Amino acid sequence: MSTQPGIAFVTGASRDLGRNTALDPADPPHERGDAARNRALLLDAARRLIAARGTDTVTMDEIAAAAGVGKGTLFRRFGSRAGLMIVLLDEDEQAEQQAFLFGPAPLGPSTPPLERLLAYGRARLRFVHTHHALLNDINRDPQSRYNAPVTLHRTHIHVLLEAAGTTGHLDAQTETLLALLQADFVEHQINERGRTLEQLGDAWESLARKLCGALTPIWILHVDPDQFLASVERGSASARTSTIGSRWRSGAALGVIH
Repeated sequence: MSTQPGIAFVTGASRDLGRNTALDPADPPHERGDAARNRALLLDAARRLIAARGTDTVTMDEIAAAAGVGKGTLFRRFGSRAGLMIVLLDEDEQAEQQAFLFGPAPLGPSTPPLERLLAYGRARLRFVHTHHALLNDINRDPQSRYNAPVTLHRTHIHVLLEAAGTTGHLDAQTETLLALLQADFVEHQINERGRTLEQLGDAWESLARKLCGALTPIWILHVDPDQFLASVERGSASARTSTIGSRWRSGAALGVIH
C-alpha cells in the first residue's frame, strides 16, 4: 500500500456510528437475533419514509411505527435521530472513503497532494449535494460536527494541506475549506444563488491553491470564494478577462495556462 500522505481506514468502522454501543453488554444473548432484525426493519422503514416525504417531515415515532417496533428500541439501536441518519449514509460514505483513501488517481494516494485535495473537494461537493437532506438532518445535532466520518474528512484535508506545503494555521485552514462543503451552504448556493457544482468546485480549487501558495489556472480568480462565484455569475468573458488582467498586472493573482 502506498506510503504517501493519507489516513488509516478501518473497513466497516462506521457501520455502527450513532449506535449506543454502551448498551450492548446488557443485551441478553437470546435477543441478538431480534436486535439485528429490528435494526434492519428500522433502516428499511426510515429509507422508505424519507424517500417518500423527505427527512424534514419524518419523525422518529413514525419510523418506529412503520417498522413495527417501539420508539425505545429505535433510540436504543441508534442513540439519536442524527445517529440513525448517519447509519443511513454509511454505505455510500464508506465507498467514498475507500475512493479517496485507497482508490486510483486523482482521489487516491498515487496523486500529488494538492491535486488530490482539489479532486477530493469536487467529489465531496457532489456527494454532499446528492445526500444533502440526510446531511442537513445529521448536522442539527451539535455533536455530529465531531463524529467519526466528519473527523475523518477533517483529518484528510489537514494531512493533504500539510503535505502540499501550506503554511500558517493548519486547523483554521482546514475548517475554512470544510465550510465550503457544508450541506446547507452547498444547497443555498445552488438553489438560492443559482450556482452549479462546477462553480462551487472552482471556488474550492481557488481557495485550496491560494492556501498552498500554488499557481492558479488562468480561468480561476484568486479572490475569496463568494466574490469568485459572483464574478462567474455576472458573466461576460470580456469582463472576466479584464478582471484577470488587472489582477495580474497588480501582482494580486498568479495564473498559468495548462
